[in-house]
Amino acid sequence: MKVALIDYGSGNLRSAAKAFERAAGSKGTVIVTADARDLANATHIVLPGVGAFRDCRDGVVAIPGMMEALTRAVIEDKKPFLGICVGMQLMASVGREHGDTPGFGWIPGEVARLTPSDPGLKIPHMGWNDLSFARESHPVLKSLSPGDYAYFVHSYALRAESTSHVLATVDYAGAVSAIVGRDNLLGTQFHPEKSQRVGAAFISGFLKWSP
Repeated sequence: MKVALIDYGSGNLRSAAKAFERAAGSKGTVIVTADARDLANATHIVLPGVGAFRDCRDGVVAIPGMMEALTRAVIEDKKPFLGICVGMQLMASVGREHGDTPGFGWIPGEVARLTPSDPGLKIPHMGWNDLSFARESHPVLKSLSPGDYAYFVHSYALRAESTSHVLATVDYAGAVSAIVGRDNLLGTQFHPEKSQRVGAAFISGFLKWSP
């Protein structure tokens, strides 16, 4: 197993790398890379993200050959892929933050600002919140249970066009996508590396997954 965490300048990836290293143990290696060539030899690809949608997308596109390598590894070769926070949002068709910015188009839908029905709730949505799962269980989620808590920090969320792509939601005065996925693709709005037991279980499930 070789896990590639893509570094495109979106923040400190140390905590994410450590979480994946703990989950992989002696069964694999974890690299943090800004070299598109590393994706060819990776078995699992992780795209973290912190900040604005447009800045993150520009960061990925700015790396020579990275979008081409991502498309080849994830869409053509169907390697297990995980997007975290803005990394998940980049899978959408378009991001609405600071104007419209094209996403990867892997999960049809838009990334729009949170608009909770309770005006007393603060934006960003920050802190621990419990997960609600879709009726059909995903293999990666088998070790998680309804009501498990994960850690969120975000002001925007992915609104998928198809409910079949929403694997879990969180209630923030309305349902918000917490986990999305299809085929070999997964994305979490929460930060697994900051979500303690639940995050560790999710990462372990992802690394064992054979889509």
